[in-house]
Amino acid sequence: MKKISYLLVIISVLLCTCRKIEKYSDIPKIKFISFEKYYDEHTQNGAILTFSFQDGNGDIGLNDSDNYPPFDTSSIYYYNFFCDYYEKQNGKFEKVELPGTLNARIPRLSKLQEESINGEIYLRMPFYYDSFSSYDTIQLKFYIVDRKLNKSNVEEVITTKR
Repeated sequence: MKKISYLLVIISVLLCTCRKIEKYSDIPKIKFISFEKYYDEHTQNGAILTFSFQDGNGDIGLNDSDNYPPFDTSSIYYYNFFCDYYEKQNGKFEKVELPGTLNARIPRLSKLQEESINGEIYLRMPFYYDSFSSYDTIQLKFYIVDRKLNKSNVEEVITTKR
């Protein structure tokens, strides 16, 4: 009976160690999942952008203390999520400079030195553009940058303002 127990333990250990560990590129990869708008008469209108990510060395995100170059407030890399806003004007999407930014800081996602990570990011965004534009179809193009300043692919979402 002891031999069977030992054999089961050995087989279990072998099965666990044979599990393939995913290895991704060190350049982050993202994929659009959803864009859900919400309207509330008591708070600012907004939207939640959801996208998946993969990163081979786990260096996505910034800590609050990451405010030294190149992540200082005077640098473009103060943000690690970048988003451009377009409106469909006369049948073509035209980039529009907004009064504020849609860029954001994604918090650090991994505590380990280096590991392959994947998952989903839910990003709450302002969505008040119907107040200053007469166009109803918009496009958002977005990407992320990791701590080594590797830029992900660009994803997009097309939606109506209402």
